[in-house]
Amino acid sequence: MKYRTLQRHFRESLKSLSRNGWMSVASISAVTVTLLLVGIFALVMMNLNHFADNIENDVEIRVLIDIINEPEKMKAAEDKLIKQVKSLPEVAEVKYSSKEEELKILIENYGEDFSLYEQSNPLRNVLYVKAKDPQQTAELAKKIDKLDNTYDVIYGEEKVKNLFSFLNTGRNIGLVLILGLLFTAIFLIYNTIRITITARRDEIEIMKLVGATSSFVRTPFLFEGLWLGLFGSIIPIFVVSIVYHYVYNHLTPRIKGEMLQLLDVTPLVFQVNFILLALGIFIGMWGSFMSVRKFLRVY
Repeated sequence: MKYRTLQRHFRESLKSLSRNGWMSVASISAVTVTLLLVGIFALVMMNLNHFADNIENDVEIRVLIDIINEPEKMKAAEDKLIKQVKSLPEVAEVKYSSKEEELKILIENYGEDFSLYEQSNPLRNVLYVKAKDPQQTAELAKKIDKLDNTYDVIYGEEKVKNLFSFLNTGRNIGLVLILGLLFTAIFLIYNTIRITITARRDEIEIMKLVGATSSFVRTPFLFEGLWLGLFGSIIPIFVVSIVYHYVYNHLTPRIKGEMLQLLDVTPLVFQVNFILLALGIFIGMWGSFMSVRKFLRVY
């Protein structure tokens, strides 16, 4: 496409925005609101996924080892069990904790009252096992429970199932809401371009009669959709950047525990802003393309 022709298309697309007036404003506003909500949802969902990953990765199986009174046999049984557990394909990590270490943790967490058990420790040696895929925790726990020398296998079955169900539901709901908002913006841009085409139908017919190609007629409308999406993404980019900076600086010092720490501002904000800009351009051009394809009948 020649530079002069491209300049004309740019001018025509910008003129068309001003001709449509309030309809263009309505479309840009719809894109702005949509992308603003998408940006907020994206920030929330990415942080929730971050929390979910941290929580999922913290889920572990607690394997209580059978007690054997003979120390040598006990050591051999433990070594065999550790080897068997490590050989399972789902296992990511195995950590051994003696009953003395378990009692020490108990005293640190619940107070000195448990120090009375130091002389006659009733606890068992324990294996802490993590799965490569946290979603496989229940399946892995069942396999370990079938091995010899395991007294009990504990992993909070119901809590783990409910946790994974809640996280997956939250992710799916967020995705559906974002898709619904995007389709709403595309529909509004589609209608804006349709109104433009209807208003300029006579001009378009004359252009086609004097030999204008389909692409020559179609391109200004595609640029118009691009402008609608681009202008609609500017405010969300600024708002999302400012709001997340504020929330991060305000909440991070007040949140305790690594699992609930927010994602760093950089590169998260840049990633979300790029997504918003790309989505704005995409929904603008796609809405325009669908309208042009239906109402210009140039194919």
